[in-house]
Amino acid sequence: MRTAALLPGTPDRAIVDTTWGTIQPIQLHPGVQTVGELELIAHLEAGLPLIDTRRSESCAAGTIPGARSLPHTEVADRQGEIDPELPAILFCNGPQCAATPHAIRLLLELGHPAQALLYYRGGVHDWVTLGLPLTQPSR
Repeated sequence: MRTAALLPGTPDRAIVDTTWGTIQPIQLHPGVQTVGELELIAHLEAGLPLIDTRRSESCAAGTIPGARSLPHTEVADRQGEIDPELPAILFCNGPQCAATPHAIRLLLELGHPAQALLYYRGGVHDWVTLGLPLTQPSR
């Protein structure tokens, strides 16, 4: 289990697997800002893009409301789907997941401006652990 899962019949409790991955740094790259839940919520309220970089099957199981799926393994082929003029928050499973660091590294190598990329390090792990909702991804 790589993502937090809600306990059946108890919507306010989740199971969290802490046995996988490697803890990721707070700052991935100079110019790429790391944000928390409140900044993410304000970002969505402003109508700005939120991108789930996990693999499609993980995203399909539930993602942060308002997020769209762009798996880190497809970033090089689909980079045109991220507008370099708009700040976009990218996230994955959480502090142990390398999907978003990989996606951001690729985007930077492809010339995407660092200031247009934001990193929600807490990911689905922290989102669910805080009792915030999941939904199906938008396309």
